[in-house]
Amino acid sequence: MGNEQQYSAEFFTNKLSEAKTHFERALDCKHTDFDDLYPYMIEHPQFFWYKRYVAWSELLTIVKLCNELSIEWHSLFSTQQVEYIQKRVMSSKVLDYWYETNDSKESMSDKLA
Repeated sequence: MGNEQQYSAEFFTNKLSEAKTHFERALDCKHTDFDDLYPYMIEHPQFFWYKRYVAWSELLTIVKLCNELSIEWHSLFSTQQVEYIQKRVMSSKVLDYWYETNDSKESMSDKLA
């Protein structure tokens, strides 16, 4: 892989890591950059659903680009998470079981180490 391709792969891997973190923070109802864009919406219950949808869309978009550029992305996710991503639909199952168990939440830095 040439230097330019290596930098592209590293760039997309970093962006994918950020998107995964963004989605997981949205799942956990934690603060994200999206909250700063719409601070007046935080009071509305449907805001959290929309926030999750936006984060999921971002994640799927970066995965799609990785696929088109033949950049490996599966290793950043559990087998179950890869299946959810490949199905592309953010169902209640994704929301409820993204973390396979409550105590299996791994940070992205743990996965990459």
